[in-house]
Amino acid sequence: MNILEVEGLSKQRGGFQLNDISFQIPAGYICGYVGQNGAGKTTTIKLIMEQLKHEMGTIRVNGITFEEDEIKYKDQIGYIADECYLPGEYTAAKLAAILAGFYPSFQKKVFYDYLTKWNLPKDQKIKEFSKGMKVRIMFACALSRDTKILIMDEATSGLDPVIRTEILEELQEYIEDGERSVLLSTHIMSDLDQVADFIFFLNQGNKVFFDTKDEILDKYVVIKGGLEDLTEDLEKKLIGAKKTQIGFEGLLETEQLEYIRKDFLVEKPSIEQIIVFYIQGVRKR
Repeated sequence: MNILEVEGLSKQRGGFQLNDISFQIPAGYICGYVGQNGAGKTTTIKLIMEQLKHEMGTIRVNGITFEEDEIKYKDQIGYIADECYLPGEYTAAKLAAILAGFYPSFQKKVFYDYLTKWNLPKDQKIKEFSKGMKVRIMFACALSRDTKILIMDEATSGLDPVIRTEILEELQEYIEDGERSVLLSTHIMSDLDQVADFIFFLNQGNKVFFDTKDEILDKYVVIKGGLEDLTEDLEKKLIGAKKTQIGFEGLLETEQLEYIRKDFLVEKPSIEQIIVFYIQGVRKR
């Protein structure tokens, strides 16, 4: 079963156009949602969260649309952002009282268990929390409800490596029951290497690719050679290329290997290399 289904999603915002975005996240999986600043990641998330209204397309969370059941739709989404959106003057205790009246599935005991687990004070104002503590309190809010999907909007940005690793471990625990999923919007490619099962790459409002991480890694290779080896025909085959004084390296679809010389150095790319080469290739067109 798909926890999140996005079909034909489009939105015009000023001079920006999000074009016909479609993807699905099955239960029990994490999908990385990546692209440069301004690519449309936050617009997509705001559309899923119903903070913006889409002009075309359909969004389903655990099989239902916002129009079919507004309360259930919202109750199934947990949202964790880069900047803490919780009222700074609130304490965790006051926040728990508010959430209990707002979300039908909110469980105070579970919330307080998370406070204990992460050593979060219940009577200190949230504005006095550190960056890591603020991410934790947002997690506690989301995990104390019967959410089916966590939406992470650059939430690991700016965290020290230890806390970031712990957060990623929490995401993996979250999906362990096979009934929940995660949409992870991030520019930290090592996060994707560590936890993502699927990757959606968005560029200038358009889908570049959406597939399993393993399929994407298998689909491309990085080739390296001398500048004299970079012929016009080869450069046309490359998705993106980087030249130095002594040579070049570029991204090539694996199926194209049979059409080039056999003496090039061929390496497996990282997700970050694939994304960077794609962006460089688009800029040069």
